[in-house]
Amino acid sequence: MRNIVDKSMLGKVWTTAAYLGEEESLCQVDNLLQRVLENRGICGDVAVKNFLNPCIKEYMPDPSCLIDMDVAAKIIADSILNKEKIAIYGDYDVDGITSTAIFVKYLRSLGADVVWHLPTREGEGYGLNLAAIDEIAAQGVKLLITVDCGISGVDEVAHARKLGLRVVVTDHHSPDNVLPSADAVINPKREDDTSDLSYLAGVGVAFLVLVALRRELKSRKVDSDLHEKLENTNLMNYLDLVALGTICDTMPLIGLNRAFVATGLKVLGLRNNLGLRVLMDVAGIKKTSVYAAGFALGPRLNAAGRLDSASPALELLLTDNPLVAQDLAQKLHSMNQERIDIQNAIMLSATDMAKKCCDSGHCSLFICGDNWHGGVMGIIAGRLKDKYNLPSCVATRCDGVINGSGRSIPGVDLGKIIHDALAEGIITEGGGHAAAAGFSLAADKESLFCDFLEKAVKEQLNGEMPHQEVVVDAELDAGSANLKLVHKMAALEPFGQGNPEPTLVLYGATIRYASVMGNGSHLRGAVGTSNGNQLSFVGFNLVGTPVGDFLLDEANVNTKIMMLGKLKENEYNGRVSAQFVLEDIAI
Repeated sequence: MRNIVDKSMLGKVWTTAAYLGEEESLCQVDNLLQRVLENRGICGDVAVKNFLNPCIKEYMPDPSCLIDMDVAAKIIADSILNKEKIAIYGDYDVDGITSTAIFVKYLRSLGADVVWHLPTREGEGYGLNLAAIDEIAAQGVKLLITVDCGISGVDEVAHARKLGLRVVVTDHHSPDNVLPSADAVINPKREDDTSDLSYLAGVGVAFLVLVALRRELKSRKVDSDLHEKLENTNLMNYLDLVALGTICDTMPLIGLNRAFVATGLKVLGLRNNLGLRVLMDVAGIKKTSVYAAGFALGPRLNAAGRLDSASPALELLLTDNPLVAQDLAQKLHSMNQERIDIQNAIMLSATDMAKKCCDSGHCSLFICGDNWHGGVMGIIAGRLKDKYNLPSCVATRCDGVINGSGRSIPGVDLGKIIHDALAEGIITEGGGHAAAAGFSLAADKESLFCDFLEKAVKEQLNGEMPHQEVVVDAELDAGSANLKLVHKMAALEPFGQGNPEPTLVLYGATIRYASVMGNGSHLRGAVGTSNGNQLSFVGFNLVGTPVGDFLLDEANVNTKIMMLGKLKENEYNGRVSAQFVLEDIAI
């Protein structure tokens, strides 16, 4: 790697891959895709072809590569054929909701007797709980299937089996040392699993189970009614939900996930799911994209589980009634606005506390407040992580118990830290993955957990403070930043975790003007380029930063700058043009 800028106006290092003999040359537009792919380790004709054309056929594995898959498929098939009542137990986030939805929809399409349960965030908390299992058993359920949860429910699964239930666990979270004593445990993160699918979301794992189930049922002699239902139900129609859960759980868009999302966004664009169609209309979504799924649909579906029960979100995905769908979509839209108001109020206090923590030289943030709403802890943790570039945990303290969520930076596996804290008895509950985790602990262990977190983060960072380093995909002349280039880069979509939009550095840009827009936090403006054209830009949350101050100072008009950010398509009043989303500048 080589540094482009050692210290930008925001104090960051801009770095890029060093190319032999090209250290001083700018990337040519025709070579841009190749350079971006090489930077991301995509080399060779076959790998490049599959990456640029991510189809399910090329990436879909044999589901049997997952341990216990064949056992699970047989158990579920037996239950359907024996006309037993089946319960699907999910989670209250989008991954858990969509996982539950595809299972319920598919089993019901086959005529199965299915009930579902989503725990409440505040009342029940994440994962299986004994009271819910008792209630499920009382309904006459014979088979319990968990989706996006269950891997840490050792006691709860044992309880369910004592009640006479068969249990199939499907999950993607990191397991503890002891697996639950379920009839089948499907999790690509099992130590003995060799599928190389550990990057899947819970909904991705659930989808593979349905593929295996369909194959198992088709291998058996079933009556003509079920045979017809199997033939008439296309699992590909559920890929809009698989894509939504994968995106919202910030899973890396590589391998099978990339195929799920690329195909799923196309299915979403068909607007066949009534609930999603209405929610898209309420949210004003005209074009499907990773951004629309992650930042418009996802927050509205998540809002229900954050504030109360996630049931309205699941009901929306399952309903075939247009009136019910409209009512539920409006309800989720209103709940999301309420969530934003709560979040903004807490964010003010959390930011003040975080600043004091940063000033003390910590490598991690642990922010805790009395009686904060638990449903927004993860969002605020993510905001603080982005603002300070530190692993951040945010929690609420109530009745002697602390419940929180954390978000991490590259190089720090927060899920492992939470797992280790649980193993040492510092926290009472916890789980997650590298980028995000949740936890609970007794209030009198707050300082112990804070110290444990800081020590564990330092160990993973080898005692160094995390660098605010931005990896640049390509350096270009600003005159090359046009609509043609935007369309060329579209071949790299879908963008997301593990495959971010290309970060570009533009040279030869001359400031023309800049002004404040929106709520007073954002910038817009334009720069002149070497070929005499003008390129518009926007900069979100840059007002009040050194970048904003510099660009808004009229004395700096006609100053040449280097620009770092993303090039996007912008449509305004029917006119489509290229627009640079500015993140930083250097002189």
